[in-house]
Amino acid sequence: MADDGRRGDEDERGPGAAYQAFILMESLLQKLKMLNYEDEVLNKHNMKNLSRHYFVSSPYLESNSGEQFYMFTIIAAWLINTAGRPFTEPQEYDEPNATVSNILAELRAFGVKVDFPPSKLKSGSGEHVCFVLNRLAEVALKRKGFTYKRPVYPKETTEEESVMEDDAELTLSRVEEEMIEEPDEEEENVMDLEALKLRTTQTETDASSKPDEILESTVDAAEWNLEVERVLPQLKVTIRTDNKDWRIHVDQMHQHRDGIKSSLKETKSYLDKLQEDIGKTLEKVSSREKYINNQLESLIQEYRGAQAKLSEAKERYQQASGGVTERTRALAEISEELEKVKQETEEKGSSMSDGAPVVRIRQSLTKLKQEIVQMDVRIGVVEHTLLQAKLREKSNMTRDMHATNIPEPAAGAFL
Repeated sequence: MADDGRRGDEDERGPGAAYQAFILMESLLQKLKMLNYEDEVLNKHNMKNLSRHYFVSSPYLESNSGEQFYMFTIIAAWLINTAGRPFTEPQEYDEPNATVSNILAELRAFGVKVDFPPSKLKSGSGEHVCFVLNRLAEVALKRKGFTYKRPVYPKETTEEESVMEDDAELTLSRVEEEMIEEPDEEEENVMDLEALKLRTTQTETDASSKPDEILESTVDAAEWNLEVERVLPQLKVTIRTDNKDWRIHVDQMHQHRDGIKSSLKETKSYLDKLQEDIGKTLEKVSSREKYINNQLESLIQEYRGAQAKLSEAKERYQQASGGVTERTRALAEISEELEKVKQETEEKGSSMSDGAPVVRIRQSLTKLKQEIVQMDVRIGVVEHTLLQAKLREKSNMTRDMHATNIPEPAAGAFL
């Protein structure tokens, strides 16, 4: 960017620095059209044509900003490939920092000085983006052998000659149209302009050829006058007025102006009279208003006093209504507490007069007695079983004891 004088602050660059991006973008668009980017880039990726200020500013929506950055990378990759260096076409979800660094590296490889950080290109818009694409487009055009030629300017004619030629052409075209559209009744009074032009041209050619001798007229003057009187009605040319002619518009404007002036003179007197009548009426209304105000001054004072008393009464009523509201709220709380106490007393009274608990107690006692009797029977059975077991054990012990006291010979005798 050093080539274009972009170093330094904005104040050093001048007031036109803010519009440098617009100039670069318009130049870039022309170069892209010369490189046929519509067929090779837009149609391939199904994208819309670039506007004149597409890369100048960033859009409002974030999605459009991403689309703008993707468009920048696609065009940059195509320009680098067109310039003769292989470059992989970036995808939509590639890392932006890596893509921008690769593009700047290729730009430096073409010999272009870059004195700005890669983060300036991440937005996909701005002066730096236009600068990068512009330089790549220039390199691609040089690669294709494109050269700029000197412009060929058309010859300029002065305004007077052009106006005279235009007026002559308009006049001839109008005359020819009127001759074609003229009705049959006026054909006798219309002159053939084509024949007249041919006759004039022939006369000029005859006049240009110099005669050898001086021409002398041999026509009789009386016959000449008779012939002129006979042909005179046919020499009259009638030209229709064209409503589109500016002269007719000027005449109409003058007529309307004269009509406005004449109408203004007539209406001005009526307007002045109306103004005087309105002024008199306003004076009468103001005097009547003052008289009514004077007559009703006492009533107005009474009305104002009554309004003051009414406002005081309203204030007292609001204060009193505020106290009533507080007392009503307190009464509601007290009545609520009273209802709770009544409910509790009713519950206690109903429980005291109700015999259902006594019946339940009796039933429980009866059931308890039955269970006691059953337990007594079970205890008796268990005691009897235990007594039987003790007696059986005692008998066993007695038998064992007698068995151990028998002498050995006797025991052998038994055997």
